[in-house]
Amino acid sequence: MEMSEYVCRDAVGLAELVASGEVTPAGLEALARRAHDEVDGRVNAVAETWPADDGPAGSGPLAGVPFLIKDIGVTMAGRRSELGSRLAAGNVARADSFLMRRFREAGLVTFGRTATPELAYSITTEPVLYGPTRNPWDPTLSAGGSSGGAGAAVAAGIVPLAHATDAAGSLRIPASVNGLFGLKPTRGRVSLGPDADETFSGLAVQGGLSRTVRDSAALLDRILGPEPGDPCAAPRPDRPYLEEAGRDPGTLRIGVLTHAWGGRRTAPPVADAVTRTVRLLESLGHRVEKTAVDLGADWEEFTSATAVLFTVNLAATVDAVAAAFGRPADRSTLEEATLAGLHYGRRVSGPRFVAALAIRNTVARSLARYFAAHDVLLTPTLPEPPMRLGAYTEGGADLDGAGWIDRLNDRSPFTTAFNVSGNPAMSVPLTADPSTGLPIGMQFAAGHGREDLLFRLAGQLERARPWTGRIPAVRAGMRPAGPALIAG
Repeated sequence: MEMSEYVCRDAVGLAELVASGEVTPAGLEALARRAHDEVDGRVNAVAETWPADDGPAGSGPLAGVPFLIKDIGVTMAGRRSELGSRLAAGNVARADSFLMRRFREAGLVTFGRTATPELAYSITTEPVLYGPTRNPWDPTLSAGGSSGGAGAAVAAGIVPLAHATDAAGSLRIPASVNGLFGLKPTRGRVSLGPDADETFSGLAVQGGLSRTVRDSAALLDRILGPEPGDPCAAPRPDRPYLEEAGRDPGTLRIGVLTHAWGGRRTAPPVADAVTRTVRLLESLGHRVEKTAVDLGADWEEFTSATAVLFTVNLAATVDAVAAAFGRPADRSTLEEATLAGLHYGRRVSGPRFVAALAIRNTVARSLARYFAAHDVLLTPTLPEPPMRLGAYTEGGADLDGAGWIDRLNDRSPFTTAFNVSGNPAMSVPLTADPSTGLPIGMQFAAGHGREDLLFRLAGQLERARPWTGRIPAVRAGMRPAGPALIAG
């Protein structure tokens, strides 16, 4: 197989070639390493590579496919897991997490870890530990976060599919700015064990980033389901998500929210992309209507509650890691935003934390009422085009912990609500800015446990408006000649 063919195929397509004997897992791994060597110096997506295991090959629609895990949220026995932070530098995992075991059983060939911001505490991937991850569409721009390394690695063609996590949009934001598909599952869909029952008080979930819908569907099929001791589990789907991706969704009632809660206005190129998406949905027979979405709490209450949940959990993590390594939690080991969150979280009282959990419940109940009347909600994934590197962290030293979370909610006002509520939501790379060619993701959310509906809709949209022809400049040289940027 030539490199140009490798970077054009998705994970399911590559696995089919492995199953037929046309290629071997070792051959695909060699191509992935060559792709890494060719492009990672320009995007800095991968924190470390290692020799792939020689264990059982696994089975299923992803068997033999090269794969990367994020440097947080999953552990692989004998491999470093540094959480994107100097505080955990050199940490080596002693055992596989449940999720890692499922990646192995799926036959994925894991040969490295992708970059993440420190402790996944940002929506841009610019940690001191590894340096900034650059967007394959434009190296002056952010690749998003906190799964920015995963997003850049997939968009750049190193791997067709990569592990990602999402606590406030950390999977959907990189999907949007890198021109990828990413679905955040329902709370309780994928186990976080054995070292955690919940992460960020239930806001964080596990998933993946891919270039095609079927790859994400196949991955979720292989990693879903509870493990002993999990505090909750999402209802099992009626059929595999890979099958759902090829089914007709029928006529859906879809609400549209163009401008976010809290008065945040959506930039004109993004608002125009929403309009084009609405036209596409209507042409497919869906009933689309502008809508108001009540969170059950005002924006100030919502942002205050998320600040409490994020900073208290951050403080607990920092204190545990610092104690484990005997290192101080100060400027020698932590970045300014993390320190601000640490100090804020340590000051939160028990009753205030419980009150924030009550807001989480209020939001979940309110959105449940919304989805009782609507099948799907459409929003932009982000209110503006990809930000330049350094923009998000400017003035971070002047913010306290709550101010940093306010900045997150201002830059990404559409995503966090579905982490708080636990609903599934996906970013779909339907459109691009006609003036720049940069991707613009559209977010679709659905009711609790309705990933099946989202995969059906995503598959329909992918067939109606294919996006794999839009190739970032850094990957264009690795495939047959053609336009590097195509606005759609």
